[in-house]
Amino acid sequence: MVANVTGEASKRIPDSEKITINLGFVDLGQIDLLVREGFYSNRTDLIRTAIRNQLGQHADVLRQSLARHRFDLGLRRYGRVELEEARAAGETLHIQVVGLAVIENDVPAELARDAIASIQVLGALQASPAVKTALRDRIR
Repeated sequence: MVANVTGEASKRIPDSEKITINLGFVDLGQIDLLVREGFYSNRTDLIRTAIRNQLGQHADVLRQSLARHRFDLGLRRYGRVELEEARAAGETLHIQVVGLAVIENDVPAELARDAIASIQVLGALQASPAVKTALRDRIR
């Protein structure tokens, strides 16, 4: 299940995460030249475009892998009510997300520990420090 973000919720969740890459001076110079020539608005624009092109070339493999591993794609939120329902049913969740997984701030660490068996996030996980500490042995 993939949740859409709209309204106020979208203001609280960043749409990207900063990463650091090392590039050779020649590659960097060529990027700067393309920016100067107007092909891209800045270095980041070129790098994002290159990454999206590569992801597009591997789209079929990505779709198959998502299905095979049963990952949710995009933003997936887990709140107190959902986790309480799982705990009451005697179930534990195996969270698998490609994108952003959010464990809401209203989830106490003890509830998260009772209701979540494992977490695998390819992207980013947002949760309170207490919840992350409680689940540290379950985060892959």
